[in-house]
Amino acid sequence: MDLELLQSTAQSLLGHPRAVGVFWAIVKIAVGFVLARLAGHGLVRLLGQQDDAHRSMLTRRVAFYGILGLFIASALSDLGMDLSILLGAAGILTVALGFASQTSASNIISGLFLLGEKPFGVGDVVRVGTTTGEVIAIDLLSVKLRTFDNLFVRIPNETMIKAEITNLQRFPIRRFDLQIGVAYKEDLDRVREVLNNVADEHPLSLDEPAPMVLFKGFGESSINFQFSVWALSDNFLEIRTQIPLAVKAAFDEHNIEIPFPHRTLYTGSETTPMPVRIDGKAAPPRPSDAASSTSA
Repeated sequence: MDLELLQSTAQSLLGHPRAVGVFWAIVKIAVGFVLARLAGHGLVRLLGQQDDAHRSMLTRRVAFYGILGLFIASALSDLGMDLSILLGAAGILTVALGFASQTSASNIISGLFLLGEKPFGVGDVVRVGTTTGEVIAIDLLSVKLRTFDNLFVRIPNETMIKAEITNLQRFPIRRFDLQIGVAYKEDLDRVREVLNNVADEHPLSLDEPAPMVLFKGFGESSINFQFSVWALSDNFLEIRTQIPLAVKAAFDEHNIEIPFPHRTLYTGSETTPMPVRIDGKAAPPRPSDAASSTSA
């Protein structure tokens, strides 16, 4: 009864049956839009996918566009449009678009592989080639990243499948490796003890796995070590900055030298010696040089 009343009221207001049909189609599309949004959120809650942002996003979109498409088709049918002709035209258009958009089809298939394999999720920090950023969206055609300097980067799914991807937050802990060299004159046991004390005293350094001081080799001017410290992935950037500062302060406190490269210049026995200044004065000329200048 209410439906008939609404239709008669609309007809009296609009004054033409065709106008009533258009009005009714608009109302149906609006109702479909609201129901599609509610169905998308309800389906996500029913499937329990709140913790998986990627699948929740895809579920909402599929449900939304599917239900909204049905209401739009019903509205067009009420307006007297022949849906069979529309479906036939859509089929021809789909075939044409399929040939014209092979790249898009490849990206869609790659997106399905990413969904199945799930090497990363929304909110993870990943490195793809030279680009590092937080994943903010995983769509059928591309993956969107936000870099640490707040830039938006769009990477096609096909590129993501072919590229080497490093997920920096897949595991809860990470290891920071500091390459450091000490002078040959230093006591290596004492150096190891100082480095272990730095790790023990740092609040972000984990006790398990334990820190490591690894011998790397004898360099040209230094004995090289790798100082490895474990920390939570969320604290990695902080410990990456703080550990080198703490090591430098500890080495200064214990008078441990971090050498710079040493170079020896040799001019050869047959060449003229290089001039040397002592206390701001040039070195006195050699007798042979003075004799040659007198004879000249």
